[in-house]
Amino acid sequence: MTRPVRVAAHLWPGGAPDYPTWRAAVLRAEDMGADVVFGYDHFHKPAVRRGATGIEIDPVQPDVNNFESWTSLASWAEITTRVEIGLLVTGIGYRNPELLADMARTVDHISGGRLILGVGAGWYEKDYTVYGYDYGTLGARMDLFTEGVRRIEHRLEHLTPPPLRKIPLLIGGGGERRTLPVVARHAHIWHCGLEPETFRRKNDLVKQHAAAAGRDDGEIERASNWTGPARADALRVEGVTLFVTEIKPTDTGYDLSTLKDMVAWRDSVA
Repeated sequence: MTRPVRVAAHLWPGGAPDYPTWRAAVLRAEDMGADVVFGYDHFHKPAVRRGATGIEIDPVQPDVNNFESWTSLASWAEITTRVEIGLLVTGIGYRNPELLADMARTVDHISGGRLILGVGAGWYEKDYTVYGYDYGTLGARMDLFTEGVRRIEHRLEHLTPPPLRKIPLLIGGGGERRTLPVVARHAHIWHCGLEPETFRRKNDLVKQHAAAAGRDDGEIERASNWTGPARADALRVEGVTLFVTEIKPTDTGYDLSTLKDMVAWRDSVA
Protein backbone atom coordinates (compact mmCIF):
# COMPACT_ATOMS: atom_id res chain seq x y z
CA MET A 1 0.00 0.00 0.00
CA THR A 2 1.38 3.39 -1.03
CA ARG A 3 0.77 6.07 1.58
CA PRO A 4 1.30 9.83 1.38
CA VAL A 5 3.89 11.40 3.65
CA ARG A 6 2.18 13.21 6.52
CA VAL A 7 3.28 15.48 9.36
CA ALA A 8 1.83 15.92 12.82
CA ALA A 9 2.17 18.40 15.67
CA HIS A 10 2.20 16.89 19.18
CA LEU A 11 1.17 19.86 21.31
CA TRP A 12 1.78 19.38 25.03
CA PRO A 13 -0.73 21.24 27.23
CA GLY A 14 1.45 21.01 30.34
CA GLY A 15 3.00 24.39 31.07
CA ALA A 16 0.73 26.38 28.77
CA PRO A 17 -0.24 29.79 30.14
CA ASP A 18 -3.95 28.91 29.80
CA TYR A 19 -6.34 26.79 27.74
CA PRO A 20 -6.95 29.46 25.04
CA THR A 21 -3.22 29.42 24.27
CA TRP A 22 -3.27 25.65 23.69
CA ARG A 23 -6.47 25.95 21.68
CA ALA A 24 -4.96 28.69 19.49
CA ALA A 25 -1.91 26.51 18.78
CA VAL A 26 -4.19 23.72 17.53
CA LEU A 27 -5.85 26.11 15.08
CA ARG A 28 -2.50 27.54 13.96
CA ALA A 29 -1.15 24.04 13.33
CA GLU A 30 -4.16 23.26 11.14
CA ASP A 31 -3.79 26.56 9.26
CA MET A 32 -0.07 25.87 8.67
CA GLY A 33 -0.85 22.59 6.93
CA ALA A 34 -0.39 19.87 9.57
CA ASP A 35 -2.10 16.61 8.69
CA VAL A 36 -2.61 15.55 12.31
CA VAL A 37 -2.65 17.34 15.67
CA PHE A 38 -2.03 15.28 18.80
CA GLY A 39 -2.31 16.05 22.48
CA TYR A 40 -1.07 13.84 25.27
CA ASP A 41 -2.96 11.89 27.95
CA HIS A 42 -1.32 12.94 31.21
CA PHE A 43 -2.96 14.42 34.28
CA HIS A 44 0.36 16.12 35.08
CA LYS A 45 3.12 17.31 32.79
CA PRO A 46 5.96 14.74 32.97
CA ALA A 47 9.33 16.28 33.75
CA VAL A 48 11.70 14.13 31.68
CA ARG A 49 15.02 14.34 29.91
CA ARG A 50 16.86 12.26 27.34
CA GLY A 51 19.63 10.31 29.04
CA ALA A 52 22.08 7.58 28.13
CA THR A 53 19.40 4.91 28.50
CA GLY A 54 16.63 6.86 26.78
CA ILE A 55 13.88 8.89 28.42
CA GLU A 56 14.63 9.49 32.10
CA ILE A 57 12.20 10.89 34.67
CA ASP A 58 13.49 13.82 36.73
CA PRO A 59 13.55 13.20 40.49
CA VAL A 60 11.34 16.27 41.06
CA GLN A 61 7.97 16.40 39.28
CA PRO A 62 6.51 19.90 39.78
CA ASP A 63 2.86 20.70 39.22
CA VAL A 64 2.25 23.18 36.39
CA ASN A 65 -0.78 24.22 34.35
CA ASN A 66 -2.27 21.19 32.62
CA PHE A 67 -5.58 20.17 31.05
CA GLU A 68 -7.46 16.88 30.65
CA SER A 69 -7.13 15.43 27.19
CA TRP A 70 -10.36 13.76 26.11
CA THR A 71 -12.59 16.68 27.02
CA SER A 72 -10.14 18.85 25.07
CA LEU A 73 -10.37 16.54 22.05
CA ALA A 74 -14.13 17.07 21.93
CA SER A 75 -13.45 20.81 21.71
CA TRP A 76 -10.85 20.31 18.97
CA ALA A 77 -13.38 18.26 17.02
CA GLU A 78 -15.67 21.31 16.93
CA ILE A 79 -13.11 24.02 16.19
CA THR A 80 -11.06 22.25 13.49
CA THR A 81 -12.29 21.30 10.04
CA ARG A 82 -9.55 19.33 8.28
CA VAL A 83 -6.84 17.80 10.48
CA GLU A 84 -7.09 14.43 12.10
CA ILE A 85 -6.94 14.66 15.89
CA GLY A 86 -5.93 12.31 18.67
CA LEU A 87 -3.74 11.64 21.70
CA LEU A 88 -0.23 10.27 21.77
CA VAL A 89 -1.36 8.15 23.59
CA THR A 90 -4.32 7.32 25.88
CA GLY A 91 -3.27 5.46 29.01
CA ILE A 92 -5.36 2.31 29.08
CA GLY A 93 -4.92 1.88 32.84
CA TYR A 94 -7.12 4.78 33.86
CA ARG A 95 -9.99 4.48 31.42
CA ASN A 96 -12.42 1.60 31.12
CA PRO A 97 -11.93 0.22 27.57
CA GLU A 98 -15.64 0.08 26.75
CA LEU A 99 -16.12 3.66 27.91
CA LEU A 100 -13.02 4.73 25.98
CA ALA A 101 -14.47 3.18 22.82
CA ASP A 102 -17.69 5.15 23.34
CA MET A 103 -15.75 8.37 23.96
CA ALA A 104 -13.77 7.77 20.78
CA ARG A 105 -16.92 7.06 18.75
CA THR A 106 -18.52 10.26 20.06
CA VAL A 107 -15.50 12.46 19.26
CA ASP A 108 -15.33 10.78 15.85
CA HIS A 109 -18.91 11.92 15.18
CA ILE A 110 -18.26 15.43 16.51
CA SER A 111 -15.25 15.76 14.20
CA GLY A 112 -16.96 14.33 11.15
CA GLY A 113 -14.77 11.21 11.13
CA ARG A 114 -11.31 12.62 11.93
CA LEU A 115 -10.36 10.88 15.18
CA ILE A 116 -7.26 8.72 15.65
CA LEU A 117 -7.48 6.54 18.77
CA GLY A 118 -4.01 6.31 20.30
CA VAL A 119 -3.57 3.82 23.15
CA GLY A 120 -0.70 2.63 25.28
CA ALA A 121 0.04 0.77 28.51
CA GLY A 122 0.93 3.91 30.48
CA TRP A 123 4.28 4.68 32.02
CA TYR A 124 4.08 7.84 34.14
CA GLU A 125 3.49 6.74 37.72
CA LYS A 126 2.27 10.11 38.99
CA ASP A 127 -0.76 9.92 36.69
CA TYR A 128 -1.83 6.79 38.52
CA THR A 129 -0.97 7.45 42.13
CA VAL A 130 -2.29 11.02 42.45
CA TYR A 131 -5.61 10.06 40.83
CA GLY A 132 -6.03 6.86 42.81
CA TYR A 133 -5.27 4.27 40.12
CA ASP A 134 -3.12 1.19 40.67
CA TYR A 135 0.19 1.61 38.88
CA GLY A 136 1.21 -2.01 39.36
CA THR A 137 4.00 -3.71 37.47
CA LEU A 138 4.92 -3.29 33.82
CA GLY A 139 3.71 -6.84 33.20
CA ALA A 140 0.34 -6.10 34.79
CA ARG A 141 -0.04 -2.90 32.77
CA MET A 142 0.80 -4.77 29.57
CA ASP A 143 -1.78 -7.45 30.40
CA LEU A 144 -4.38 -4.74 30.91
CA PHE A 145 -3.32 -3.05 27.66
CA THR A 146 -3.50 -6.23 25.57
CA GLU A 147 -6.94 -7.12 26.89
CA GLY A 148 -8.08 -3.49 26.66
CA VAL A 149 -7.32 -3.28 22.94
CA ARG A 150 -9.52 -6.32 22.31
CA ARG A 151 -12.33 -4.85 24.40
CA ILE A 152 -12.11 -1.51 22.57
CA GLU A 153 -12.37 -3.21 19.19
CA HIS A 154 -15.34 -5.30 20.34
CA ARG A 155 -17.22 -2.30 21.73
CA LEU A 156 -16.60 -0.18 18.63
CA GLU A 157 -18.24 -2.92 16.57
CA HIS A 158 -21.36 -2.90 18.76
CA LEU A 159 -22.06 0.79 19.33
CA THR A 160 -25.22 2.42 17.98
CA PRO A 161 -24.64 4.46 15.94
CA PRO A 162 -21.25 3.14 14.85
CA PRO A 163 -18.26 5.42 14.23
CA LEU A 164 -18.34 7.39 10.99
CA ARG A 165 -15.33 5.40 9.79
CA LYS A 166 -13.21 2.54 11.08
CA ILE A 167 -11.36 4.59 13.68
CA PRO A 168 -7.60 4.16 13.17
CA LEU A 169 -6.00 2.58 16.23
CA LEU A 170 -2.57 4.01 16.97
CA ILE A 171 -0.26 2.03 19.23
CA GLY A 172 2.96 3.53 20.51
CA GLY A 173 6.08 1.69 21.62
CA GLY A 174 8.76 -0.73 20.52
CA GLY A 175 8.75 -3.51 23.13
CA GLU A 176 9.58 -6.67 21.23
CA ARG A 177 7.99 -9.24 23.53
CA ARG A 178 4.63 -7.61 24.30
CA THR A 179 4.03 -4.43 22.28
CA LEU A 180 5.02 -5.41 18.75
CA PRO A 181 2.74 -8.49 18.61
CA VAL A 182 -0.20 -6.26 19.59
CA VAL A 183 0.84 -3.73 16.95
CA ALA A 184 0.92 -6.45 14.31
CA ARG A 185 -2.53 -7.77 15.20
CA HIS A 186 -4.45 -4.58 15.93
CA ALA A 187 -2.74 -1.29 15.01
CA HIS A 188 -3.54 0.87 12.01
CA ILE A 189 -0.70 3.24 12.98
CA TRP A 190 2.47 2.22 14.80
CA HIS A 191 4.42 5.07 16.40
CA CYS A 192 7.97 4.70 17.69
CA GLY A 193 10.92 7.02 18.12
CA LEU A 194 13.76 4.92 16.74
CA GLU A 195 16.93 5.34 14.73
CA PRO A 196 16.65 3.92 11.19
CA GLU A 197 18.75 0.81 11.95
CA THR A 198 16.74 -0.06 15.05
CA PHE A 199 13.49 0.73 13.28
CA ARG A 200 14.40 -1.62 10.45
CA ARG A 201 14.93 -4.53 12.84
CA LYS A 202 11.74 -3.91 14.81
CA ASN A 203 9.77 -3.31 11.64
CA ASP A 204 10.86 -6.74 10.42
CA LEU A 205 9.45 -8.19 13.62
CA VAL A 206 6.14 -6.41 13.04
CA LYS A 207 6.00 -7.90 9.56
CA GLN A 208 6.71 -11.39 10.92
CA HIS A 209 4.05 -11.08 13.63
CA ALA A 210 1.52 -9.75 11.13
CA ALA A 211 2.16 -12.63 8.75
CA ALA A 212 1.76 -15.11 11.61
CA ALA A 213 -1.58 -13.49 12.48
CA GLY A 214 -2.73 -13.65 8.85
CA ARG A 215 -2.69 -9.89 8.47
CA ASP A 216 -1.25 -7.69 5.71
CA ASP A 217 1.30 -5.46 7.41
CA GLY A 218 0.61 -2.88 4.71
CA GLU A 219 -2.51 -2.03 6.71
CA ILE A 220 -0.24 -0.47 9.35
CA GLU A 221 1.02 3.07 8.84
CA ARG A 222 4.47 3.64 10.33
CA ALA A 223 5.05 6.81 12.36
CA SER A 224 8.14 8.23 14.02
CA ASN A 225 9.49 11.34 15.68
CA TRP A 226 10.85 14.21 13.60
CA THR A 227 14.47 15.16 14.25
CA GLY A 228 15.18 16.80 10.92
CA PRO A 229 14.95 16.09 7.19
CA ALA A 230 18.03 13.85 6.97
CA ARG A 231 16.75 11.26 9.42
CA ALA A 232 13.23 11.63 8.05
CA ASP A 233 14.54 10.79 4.57
CA ALA A 234 16.28 7.70 5.99
CA LEU A 235 13.15 6.57 7.84
CA ARG A 236 10.99 7.21 4.80
CA VAL A 237 13.12 4.70 2.89
CA GLU A 238 12.28 2.18 5.63
CA GLY A 239 8.55 2.82 5.27
CA VAL A 240 7.75 5.60 7.74
CA THR A 241 5.16 8.01 6.34
CA LEU A 242 3.90 9.91 9.41
CA PHE A 243 6.35 12.22 11.18
CA VAL A 244 5.55 13.80 14.53
CA THR A 245 7.17 16.80 16.20
CA GLU A 246 6.76 17.29 19.94
CA ILE A 247 6.10 20.93 20.82
CA LYS A 248 6.11 22.04 24.44
CA PRO A 249 4.77 25.45 25.45
CA THR A 250 6.72 28.30 26.98
CA ASP A 251 5.36 31.08 29.16
CA THR A 252 4.42 32.96 26.01
CA GLY A 253 2.93 30.13 23.93
CA TYR A 254 4.00 27.66 21.26
CA ASP A 255 6.83 27.94 18.75
CA LEU A 256 5.58 26.19 15.60
CA SER A 257 8.63 26.91 13.45
CA THR A 258 9.57 23.22 13.36
CA LEU A 259 6.13 22.38 12.01
CA LYS A 260 6.64 24.97 9.27
CA ASP A 261 9.88 23.22 8.27
CA MET A 262 8.14 19.82 8.30
CA VAL A 263 5.33 21.00 6.07
CA ALA A 264 7.85 22.39 3.59
CA TRP A 265 9.78 19.10 3.63
CA ARG A 266 6.58 17.06 3.20
CA ASP A 267 5.55 19.13 0.22
CA SER A 268 9.02 18.80 -1.31
CA VAL A 269 8.95 14.99 -1.21
CA ALA A 270 5.29 14.57 -2.14
